[in-house]
Amino acid sequence: MERLTGLIIKAVSGFYYVEAADCVYECKARGIFRKKGISPSVGDRVEITVIADDKAQVEEILPRKNYLIRPPLANLDRLFIVASVKEPSPSTLIIDKISAVAVSKGIEPVIVFTKSDLADTSELLEIYRSVGITCFEYSTRSDNDNQRIISLLNGKISAFTGNTGVGKSSLLNSLFPELNISTAEISHKLGRGKHTTRHSKLYKVGGGYVADTPGFSTVDIERYELIRKDDIAYCFPEFEQYINDCRFTGCSHICEKGCAVIEAVKEGKIPVSRHNSYKQMYDEVKDIPNWMNKR
Repeated sequence: MERLTGLIIKAVSGFYYVEAADCVYECKARGIFRKKGISPSVGDRVEITVIADDKAQVEEILPRKNYLIRPPLANLDRLFIVASVKEPSPSTLIIDKISAVAVSKGIEPVIVFTKSDLADTSELLEIYRSVGITCFEYSTRSDNDNQRIISLLNGKISAFTGNTGVGKSSLLNSLFPELNISTAEISHKLGRGKHTTRHSKLYKVGGGYVADTPGFSTVDIERYELIRKDDIAYCFPEFEQYINDCRFTGCSHICEKGCAVIEAVKEGKIPVSRHNSYKQMYDEVKDIPNWMNKR
């Protein structure tokens, strides 16, 4: 039997669709994965054994460089955080939580502010560009940044994520009309849309692979992707140059005297909204023992 190395591009109901040697194979996973409590995921590099023309079995999951629990995605290079500037209004806390999780896993966060024709994006762009995060604005009436976004996909595995109603699927359709991803209007009664993407899948576009996901809510982050309190500061890259200048070892950067991070906030070197997000994230996990909060 022929053995190939491939990439899982879709996972549905226990079947894994693996792209290998210019073909896509429908695969089942060996029972040993279940015994070990391991499941193959979209984005995994795997070894497969070909059984028939388009059928195969997943034999081995190759080492992952990172993994998101929900939605289950492996080996991401970039995470595009999609947030609308209006309807619904943006939450810098949610953006900062997701970007911190990305940084903690070695994934580069990129932010796209949608519906820029409905409200000014300049303040939000300034906050995130000032801390070194690449960000763009987008509206259905303008595609000025489309080619710049597409250029970041080349040779990478990326995911686009955002709360319901922010226009994530509309953005992907604008970038790649051939995808024709289904969208839904926002319910004015509920103030939000409903999920239109049912499972994660990698699309081969822009010289790389892009995952459209069924949502990545703050509830999922809080439940599945908690960051240890001692590590949170390092997930805010703009803090790093100041951390070692704090007066006391083990400074929490919350309210201590002589904290270089707090001084940088006061001096306008770190955005206030970013520090506020950090404080809220720290407060949420400060009483959780480290052994219960391993990533």
